[in-house]
Amino acid sequence: MKDDRLLEMRVFQAVVSAAGFTAAAHSLGVSQPFVSQTIQRLEARLGAKLMHRTTRGHRLTAEGERFLDVARRVLDAVEAAEAEWQVSDAQVEGVLRVSVPIAFGLDRITALVPAFLTRHPNLSLEMRLTDDTESLIDDQIDVAIRMGTLSDSSLVHRRLCGLQRIVVATPALVARFGRPERPADLSAIPCLAWDGSREHLNRWKFLEDGKEITFRAEGRFRSNQGMSLYQLCLAGMGAMRVAEHLARPAIADGRLVQLLPEHTAEDETAIYAVFLPDRHMVPRIRNFIDFMVEAFRTPDWEVPELPA
Repeated sequence: MKDDRLLEMRVFQAVVSAAGFTAAAHSLGVSQPFVSQTIQRLEARLGAKLMHRTTRGHRLTAEGERFLDVARRVLDAVEAAEAEWQVSDAQVEGVLRVSVPIAFGLDRITALVPAFLTRHPNLSLEMRLTDDTESLIDDQIDVAIRMGTLSDSSLVHRRLCGLQRIVVATPALVARFGRPERPADLSAIPCLAWDGSREHLNRWKFLEDGKEITFRAEGRFRSNQGMSLYQLCLAGMGAMRVAEHLARPAIADGRLVQLLPEHTAEDETAIYAVFLPDRHMVPRIRNFIDFMVEAFRTPDWEVPELPA
C-alpha cells in the first residue's frame, strides 16, 4: 500500500517556507505541476482548504496553520529518529534557518559559516540578520542567537558565552569633551541611543561608591539597529555602550577608548542559542548549536582576569 502522507507534508511545508509553488518546486527539485497536484490531493484527503491562492502568492487558512504545525512536528520527529543512524557530518542534510542579531552576526557568526558548511556538505543555511526578536514558530526559525536576558521561557537554550557591555568613544571625542571621571559626567558628552524595542539598552549600569547606579543615555541620534549606532560611534558622533566583541578589537587598535572602566558594572547576561523544545535531536539543529558552543568556548575578545 502506497502512503504519500509524509511526502505531502514535506511538499506543503516547502510551499509555506518558499512562499510559493514555483519556488517550492525549485527547492525540492520537482516540477511546479507536481507540487500543485500534491497540495490538491492533500486538501482533498483532509477535506479542508489549507491555503488561499492569489496572483500575489498564497495565504494559509486557519486549517492550514494547524496542519502546518502538525506537519512540522511529524517531520521533525522522523528526522530525529533517523538521526540515530546518522554517524557522519556528510549525512546531515536539509535547510537550517537561523536568526542572528545584526552586529553579532556580521562581526562573529558570518565568519564561522564557511567552516560549518564545509563540515556539512549536504546542508544549506539561511541566516536572517535582524535586531528584532523573531518568533521561531511564526517565522519558521530553527535556531535563534539571542543576547541579554531571555524572556521566552518556552524555548530551550544553550549558553554560548558571556555578554559584557562597556562604554566607549573615539579618542577625538574624548579630547573634545574631556574624559568623564564619574558616571554623571557623561551628561556633558554626546551619546548614541537605541530606539524602539531596544530602548531599555539606554539605561547604562555603573558602580559608584559600591552601589549600582543607572545613567540614562540621550542623544541627537537614535536607531533601532545596533550596527548603525556602532558606525556612528566609530565616526566620533557620540559615546556608546557596546558589546565587548565589537569594542575590544577597536580599543586594541586605538579607534576607541573605554570610558569609566573603574565604574563598569558586570553584566549578568550572556549570548545564547535558543530553539524549540524537543528539537535538539534534529541533526541540522544539534550540529549547528554544538559547533557554535565550541566556537565561542573561549571568546578571543574577553579580557583575561589579572591575578590578585
